[in-house]
Amino acid sequence: MDADPNDNSILQLIKQGAEARVYVTNFLDRPTIVKERFKKKYRHSTLDDKLRHKRTMQEVRSMHRCRKAGIATPADYELIIMLIMPSSSVVFFVDSNDYKIYMEEIQNSVTVRDYINSLQENKEDKMQQLAKIIGTIIASMHNIQVIHGDLTTSNMLLRKTNDIEMADLILIDFGLSSISSVAEDKGVDLYVLERAFLSTHPNTETSFQVILDTYKTFKGSSEALRKLDEVRLRGRKRTM
Repeated sequence: MDADPNDNSILQLIKQGAEARVYVTNFLDRPTIVKERFKKKYRHSTLDDKLRHKRTMQEVRSMHRCRKAGIATPADYELIIMLIMPSSSVVFFVDSNDYKIYMEEIQNSVTVRDYINSLQENKEDKMQQLAKIIGTIIASMHNIQVIHGDLTTSNMLLRKTNDIEMADLILIDFGLSSISSVAEDKGVDLYVLERAFLSTHPNTETSFQVILDTYKTFKGSSEALRKLDEVRLRGRKRTM
């Protein structure tokens, strides 16, 4: 049975966060993830609508920009609906009344977090391979001025776990994303990943350095890495 965008009864809730609910359903005969930004009763209704609209549209724009640059994200349903905005047009399926984004469900995938935690044999070699892919993808994303805003190994999926290639790693959850060419924003993005990576996966400092060494090979990376050092220093001062 295919989902009617206005019928919540056939959406199966799988996760709820502070800003959004995530459902699974079937849409146009394809397994689908639906992300819904729900109403916040404590906010003024006009402000709430504006914020949900802005964040929903920014998430869609960031994913679409990444996909155009060859970075894997959940697929859009191309040209199913054209939501006309004052300044742009969006080619993802978007329910503009309820602030829902309909995205491809990446079936038979595993989060990078679970993949790392499951490694037993040849762990070091596999971590090096994975780290190079992560570094390449983040550098490519920053080169098109997309700031993810929540880079963690839980927000990266792998389509397969053997002989991993760049196309097998998919970035998800662009809910905090933005478009920025500012090196400070890129440095903060890297800092968020560093904190999440090292706290979730102890004793992986060498692997994270491979991520940064790979990132360093891309044009324009030096300023972002310098800002990362500054953000680290500020973080240490706050904990003293």
